[in-house]
Amino acid sequence: MNRTTIAKLMISVLWIGLMVFFLAACQGNQGAGSTESNGTKEQVSPPNDVKEEPPSDSGEGTDAEPEGLPGANEPEDEVATLLSEMTVQEKIGQLVIVGLDGTAVDDASRKMLEQYQVGGFILFKDNITDTEQVVRLLNDLKHGNAVNPVPLWLSIDEEGGRVTRFPDTYERLPSSGKIGSLHDEQLSKDVGSLIAQKVAGIGMNMVFAPVLDINSNPDNPVIGDRSFGDTAEMVTAQGIASMQGIQAGGVVPVVKHFPGHGDTSVDSHLGLPVVEHDRQRLHELELAPFQAAIQQGADVVMVAHLLMQDIDPKTPSSYSKPVITDLLRGELGFEGVVITDDMTMGAITGTTDVGEASVKSIVAGTNIVLIGHEFSKQEAVIHALTDAVNSGVISEEMLDERVRTTLELKHKYGLDDQALEAPDIKDLNQATKEVVEQVEAR
Repeated sequence: MNRTTIAKLMISVLWIGLMVFFLAACQGNQGAGSTESNGTKEQVSPPNDVKEEPPSDSGEGTDAEPEGLPGANEPEDEVATLLSEMTVQEKIGQLVIVGLDGTAVDDASRKMLEQYQVGGFILFKDNITDTEQVVRLLNDLKHGNAVNPVPLWLSIDEEGGRVTRFPDTYERLPSSGKIGSLHDEQLSKDVGSLIAQKVAGIGMNMVFAPVLDINSNPDNPVIGDRSFGDTAEMVTAQGIASMQGIQAGGVVPVVKHFPGHGDTSVDSHLGLPVVEHDRQRLHELELAPFQAAIQQGADVVMVAHLLMQDIDPKTPSSYSKPVITDLLRGELGFEGVVITDDMTMGAITGTTDVGEASVKSIVAGTNIVLIGHEFSKQEAVIHALTDAVNSGVISEEMLDERVRTTLELKHKYGLDDQALEAPDIKDLNQATKEVVEQVEAR
């Protein structure tokens, strides 16, 4: 065998070795999590009893994410995962906050938790007798919700002044009108912080305050000293400071009553007020505090029951698409949670079926309808929403969009259903007294 032949054989052996090595490497890669099938890769799921853990992150050089709903590391992933795992009924439940009768969990409220899986509850004065009782009630609601995938909104009206639901053992904060007249934004922020302490101390996480209505009509039967003042500048400055104080206390503030209940002469608890101002006037006055609050990070906007003649002369604002989607979300750029005022108020029930109005509200852009009273009306609303989803009036895409925004906010504030002990309110009352004395001294 000559040298040329030997060289050719060596080159052939080398090529064969390289080909064997290449094929072995390809087979090894296929074994690590995928199989070849018709030229495509099919991911192999882990066994049912093995859960894939998300990659760990030391957190060095980054801000830690707030704790919230269970799931993946990223908030968007957690919410998306949770939403994908929820049933249609669970999603429909997130569209409502309901009231309850009495001072303890009863069959009706238990049904709201277990069958309808509602998104939350609102408490009124007749639900609260003392601190220990209300903490026990809230703990029982949380316990009843433990089997559900999403923690509850636990909400209340607590503005200071004449709008308070807390028992007399709590010192009462001054009205927003008195606070606003002092033109002291730090004081307004401090009062917001005290509101948050009162609410969070008993286990609640949402407060329907501050009021951003402008007290421009002295004959208004429902606003008055609930407003921070009679100019857009006063209400904007003091209202935003109060909102920020509430937020800093870990409680969700709900700014109200969009698009402005200040210049009305009818109480929407009893009838439907009509606002006749044109858009220019609305943007200059009524809408200005809401626009500023949105720019400063408002989480939730409550839409009132008003007939806005220049925007939608036929439909109350609480279920008007021109008001909610076009004005609030479109022109003002609000991307957060929209909630209605109580749909059992006379402005709605006097002329409209509450179930029908609630469906229209969700379609118009609302995330949550508030049904504060009467179990029969609450049940009727949930049935109407369910029928609307089943018939496609509320599409699957719309339902997911409305619920996703709510879940994102619950995640942001780290809501949970953990029970609390009744708080010692001595320090809170002392701080409230100091604020009252400060206001009276000025």
